[in-house]
Amino acid sequence: MFDKYSLKEGENLESVAKKFYTNIETLKDINNIYFDDQVRVGMDIVVPKNKEQYFNSYVIEQGDNLYAIARKYNINPELLASMNGLNMDDYIYPNQEILIPKSGYSYYITKEGDTLETVANIFKQNRQELLENNPVIYLLAGQIMIKKN
Repeated sequence: MFDKYSLKEGENLESVAKKFYTNIETLKDINNIYFDDQVRVGMDIVVPKNKEQYFNSYVIEQGDNLYAIARKYNINPELLASMNGLNMDDYIYPNQEILIPKSGYSYYITKEGDTLETVANIFKQNRQELLENNPVIYLLAGQIMIKKN
């Protein structure tokens, strides 16, 4: 489901999103945050509760790009970008940390208008299987949905 999290010194929505395996847009949506200057140290925000880690972290090195990282980990570059709240043409910086999806799972980033049925059909599962693999579903655009392969 969801947890409450208190922002600490030096944290921002990007660092909190990575900590809870979500993205900035999702945190903004579920917390009704419209402007970055609304975020302050000590502020309580709602974050998704994750029981299992579906991602590894990767620290960007000099000369890296999303295509090369995706090729190295044998994943779709568009999925890699979406999971990290990036566009394919966004600049990535050395020492920037991104999420790398673990193998053994299929991933889908929800879009506006998705329903449980449409996502279940994409994964070729029934509604109950989708709910078992994704205990936190709020169907806002940008939520990462998981299927165990």
